[in-house]
Amino acid sequence: MGCVHSSIFRSIHGNMIIWYGAWMKRSNENKEFLHAALLQMLTNVSRMAILADHSFFDAYAGESKDGFPAAKFSTGGIISIGSAALASDNLDELSHANLALFKAYFQKMEGAISGVCLRCEMNPRVACLFVWKSLHACYSWILNTDYRATVLPYLNRLSPDIKFDIFRVVYVSDDNVPSFQYLPPQQMLENGGGSKQGKVMQGSKNAAADV
Repeated sequence: MGCVHSSIFRSIHGNMIIWYGAWMKRSNENKEFLHAALLQMLTNVSRMAILADHSFFDAYAGESKDGFPAAKFSTGGIISIGSAALASDNLDELSHANLALFKAYFQKMEGAISGVCLRCEMNPRVACLFVWKSLHACYSWILNTDYRATVLPYLNRLSPDIKFDIFRVVYVSDDNVPSFQYLPPQQMLENGGGSKQGKVMQGSKNAAADV
């Protein structure tokens, strides 16, 4: 179906699994066909997991500390994902707030290799994905950052539903292909970049949850 790269992430803290695939930009008609085809393909896992969410995302900003113009990860790697969703349709303001927090914190995040800001195409939701040198580095940043006192007050004015989790990369289709290609700084808030189709599945013994 034209997928150029795919990966599977497994939650460190539970039985949530994220599958994502990267596609080149498509027309809305082709995207709707792809969306329907992917949902149909997932019916064979209905006895093993609950499909909690599925969305297309655009990577609209990003940085790296290794000089590589993409967030790249491989099997066994550690990533963290934080998302914020709104009940109201105010995606532009949420996207700018997400980018502002990313730019304010990324260079201070010791142990973070790269990061990407993602914007959902189907509802007012954004996410940040960070690639880490190790699980220890990720936990150290979480424990040493006063998240409730610094980050949450900045977002509280928008009243978002915030979620966060840490994942281990258990599969990548090709370690030599960039996992998330992001835009140069001057194009960060312009439309463009590759679309990402995320599928979130969680074991049937627990309630479904978004990431």
